[in-house]
Amino acid sequence: MIKVHVKRNDQVVVTAGKDRGARGKVLRVFPVAGTAVVERINMVKRHTRPNPQQGVQGGILEREAPIAVSNLQVICPNCGEPSRLGRTRLEDGGAARVCKNCDTVLS
Repeated sequence: MIKVHVKRNDQVVVTAGKDRGARGKVLRVFPVAGTAVVERINMVKRHTRPNPQQGVQGGILEREAPIAVSNLQVICPNCGEPSRLGRTRLEDGGAARVCKNCDTVLS
């Protein structure tokens, strides 16, 4: 299991691979595999068989495939820049993610 620095609904930028430089929103995170699904990133074609019971028409569908979280960098909502994240302790004893560029606490 990999410690994942991205969470669902984070805005991220791809740092490596065929979609390098693209930005998108994280839809799902798989911490055990160390991957995440990002909106409109790493699109693949999936050949599906029709299934009338589930309402699937069938054919060639295009959908997002998981991408390694090591190739993603979180975009700080305050400064708008891709930044590395740190962790800090809060007054209530919990931990929070912090932008290394502007020291803003992320959700």
